[in-house]
Amino acid sequence: MEVTPHLEGAGTIDVVGESVDQSRVGQRVWLFMAAAGRPTGTAAEFTVVPAGQAVPLPDEAGFDVGAALGVPASTAPHRALTVAEDGPRRLRPGAFDGKVVLAAGGAGEVGHAVIQLARWAGATVISTISSPEKGRLAIAAGANHVINYREGDPTADIRKIAPDGVDIVAEVALGTNLSLDLAVLRTSGTISTYANDGGKPVELNVLQNMVLNTRLQLVVLYTAGPEARAAAVEDVSAALRSGALPVGAEYGLPLVRFPLNRTADAPRAGLGLRRSRNARVLQEITAWWARITNANEHAEVEVRWAAPEVQIYVWT
Repeated sequence: MEVTPHLEGAGTIDVVGESVDQSRVGQRVWLFMAAAGRPTGTAAEFTVVPAGQAVPLPDEAGFDVGAALGVPASTAPHRALTVAEDGPRRLRPGAFDGKVVLAAGGAGEVGHAVIQLARWAGATVISTISSPEKGRLAIAAGANHVINYREGDPTADIRKIAPDGVDIVAEVALGTNLSLDLAVLRTSGTISTYANDGGKPVELNVLQNMVLNTRLQLVVLYTAGPEARAAAVEDVSAALRSGALPVGAEYGLPLVRFPLNRTADAPRAGLGLRRSRNARVLQEITAWWARITNANEHAEVEVRWAAPEVQIYVWT
């Protein structure tokens, strides 16, 4: 079976099926999980996704912002920030007032969104980075403090900012960073991990974590369930409407663009960039045409390329 890759995209709905509200024609939208369990990803002349996965995109938000949402904005930033036993289940301004969030790898695409959403919700955000350049990116994303974990005593530096410990760690490399995370976590704090960069095995000291009453949560959007995904979409959309999720070098996340006819080059570039964790790769496609249809009692969106004045950005 042929499979068209890519999960995210952004564009304009052109036609809708009979079962879908006709007012959605002309609506600007962003997509998520287009190729999750389906062969119709967004790197093509058309794609079909459930209508609920075509989310309204505010007029003030560009298509590049819309294409940079999806899984990167919903997996770690929302899911990781809303699983604490004593924390909020939804993100909104004020939800994290008085809380301290440690965003590991704040110069990466997901870490960048962790910083933005946590700050939007009122948290004080500390980000660990590995170089001055990545520190500048994390600060541009909105981090209140950056700590270079390769220099000095990062545990002491973080404890100076959060003497009682951090409330939540959003982790990208659990095997590598677990010892630091536990050294700075408050009692009954939460470590939410959405990746294990580097692949280092995770060694868990059971007694240490029992005493600390650690909550260790592994998160991924695909199996989180429809309620969690719906909550993520609603909260990310609210942050988007408030202007809290900008992208671009000036906001801490440089963008690298590829045309559709260079699809094969984009993943290779993305792999290299993700090794440095400091840029997002976008595919740029002229024109998007979308049709929402009804299939197997589920409203769906069919996306095609059409009018030359529209540009689509597909995160790879």
